Amino acid sequence: MLMALLLMIQAAPTQKTAPVLEFPTRGLDDSAAYEGYHARVYRDSRGNSVEIYIDGKSGRVVHLWADGLNESIGFTVRDSGGQGGQAATAPVAFAEGASVWSARGRRSLLYALTIPGGRTTQIGQFLLGSMRVERDFGYGGRVQDPIDAPTFVPDEFTQLAERDSAYRKRLTPAFSLMTSTWRLRVSQASLDGKNHLAVTLTGDARLSSASARNGVLTVRPRGTQPVTISVEISTDGPALTPLTRTQIFTTAFRRFADSAKSQRLEREIRGFELLSSKQKLMAGIPTYATYFGRDMLMTALLMEPVWADTMPEFVMGAALAKLSPAGEVSHEEALGGQAIRENGAEFLRTGDSTLLRDLQRTRENYWMVDDDFQLPVVAGHYFTNARVPAARKRAFLQRWGTALRRNLAYVMQQAAPYAHDPVPTNLVSFKRDPDGYCHPGSWRDSRVGYAGGCYAFDVNVVWVPQALRATLAIDSALRALGEPGIEHADLIAAGARTWQGASRHFMVTLSPEEVASRVGAKIGSLAPDEATFWSAVVARNGIPSDTLRLPAVSLDSTGQPIPVMSTDPGMWLLLERQDPAREAEIIKPFLLPYPVGLFIEGAGLAVANDAYASPAVWDMFARDLYHSPRVVWGREVNVLLVALANRDRPGAVDSIRAAVARSGLQYSELWSYKFENGALRPVRYGSASDVQLWTLTDLAVQYLLN
Repeated sequence: MLMALLLMIQAAPTQKTAPVLEFPTRGLDDSAAYEGYHARVYRDSRGNSVEIYIDGKSGRVVHLWADGLNESIGFTVRDSGGQGGQAATAPVAFAEGASVWSARGRRSLLYALTIPGGRTTQIGQFLLGSMRVERDFGYGGRVQDPIDAPTFVPDEFTQLAERDSAYRKRLTPAFSLMTSTWRLRVSQASLDGKNHLAVTLTGDARLSSASARNGVLTVRPRGTQPVTISVEISTDGPALTPLTRTQIFTTAFRRFADSAKSQRLEREIRGFELLSSKQKLMAGIPTYATYFGRDMLMTALLMEPVWADTMPEFVMGAALAKLSPAGEVSHEEALGGQAIRENGAEFLRTGDSTLLRDLQRTRENYWMVDDDFQLPVVAGHYFTNARVPAARKRAFLQRWGTALRRNLAYVMQQAAPYAHDPVPTNLVSFKRDPDGYCHPGSWRDSRVGYAGGCYAFDVNVVWVPQALRATLAIDSALRALGEPGIEHADLIAAGARTWQGASRHFMVTLSPEEVASRVGAKIGSLAPDEATFWSAVVARNGIPSDTLRLPAVSLDSTGQPIPVMSTDPGMWLLLERQDPAREAEIIKPFLLPYPVGLFIEGAGLAVANDAYASPAVWDMFARDLYHSPRVVWGREVNVLLVALANRDRPGAVDSIRAAVARSGLQYSELWSYKFENGALRPVRYGSASDVQLWTLTDLAVQYLLN
């Protein structure tokens, strides 16, 4: 069937292609935990990543083009014969075969889907543009809208069109149906008219008929057999230049991976390649196919055992090229349609018409705080790496030295208030949103990730002290290279010693009676099935008989700890050696069964435990699960496993790995769980990336553990 459909495309040199990756993967993933989600990742004719996923629960089919514009094409498939007049999700699945080609400045990919026979299927809610717009469409629950609902258009685009009619015709896609074959083409230009996306759906008129109305394609099978629809997507956006595994990984690691003959390792290596280009490392696909400063910097630290020593230069250069004038690291770049959106919003706010001359000018986001301090840590590791030749270090400094010094000066400026007067309200704080709320400016960047706190444990106990020590190391390395040292470096040593005591502000101490009382209250607030499950866990494992000490995830605006247990101390363990008693205290919460600690049998490590906090905090996490007790993050598991491996704790390593493996989702960015018939069942988290940069640091874990 597909070969016949291939003959219908315009003449161009085509190349058959197989998926580079597929999710869930037989032999690695629990397909039931994916709950109808299925994804395939291809490479286009230029080697750029193209992910196509089907969300079986909503009928949404999304195509991500992980290229220079972070583009997306999505539509929804529904059965028009749902009960009570309500359309239901139609079963839609991948057919085999795909092809890629380039012609006249456009890259294209052709594949096929199947829909059910014997009943009418509707395809609508077409959305072409930036993946960020598709994300907003999903986060807003718009997929639940009627299939013929008006096209989702960002408010900024609508307001621009009200001011200038030239934009109006580009707000929504254009539809063209040829009924004889049948063939529907949906196309859309970017708001500034510079780039174009298109999707073409084609069916065999002998097997089905089609009609289009109000942006909805209706397909009527002529029999009961499933209907195959070819899907062709195309773009004229700029391509990226992929990196290969020989450029990314050390020779020793590649030999290890080849000898292991592991399906798991091969999938993760391919995933890393899919995210890596000469222009950037992308945060993840399909959701975050663009530069994220934090993701690159943290990945650089975790991947040191397996990365080529040129990779840190690449990561630091990418971050330094995007520094703010003050020396802040960019968290995320806005490209293509998202850049148009943000530049348009600034024009609407300020009236600065110069923004309209280049609406696609890349914009940088400097709201985050942690990445500013992570850059010096990566630089410190690089400049003290004896395996990197001095000539390469000098060459790096010649290109990036001025920018690096600007970042180090910013770090020292931010650290100075606490160094001079070590009270908690002089710690590094998050920036505030317009409503006065402390904007979570570290990796737990959902609005409730730090439980409303202003001073994060990970920023102030891990990253700021590490950055100050790294600055001293960089100063020493520069002088050894014959380069000028860091300005005012003589002041850093005393400040670093002061910052070393910042952890005391975050420590929470609970007696066994307090632990029992707070855990009991938390369980009592849960739904009956969940309460019964966790009550049984506590009854089986008991309450620790000694004092429980834990670092709070954050401090509130007055400097008081918010007693939420978290996985963030894992990074503390990874980057810094403590005395044995302190290390045992830090590790203990990871191994205590939830809801006393973080360990969940059959799932892994809860990213947070709010049992010791107030009911107001419980409500926060109940409304937003992203960094809540209902979620396990693969990267956090990797961080702790590397830290434990370096401390020769094989029992703890084995327990955590076994719990994570039983989830069937251990290769995912993050996963959750639900309760069925009194049992806990792990499930894929709805907005998780299938390929995520810092989750792929599992490669370093496997290398170290083997």
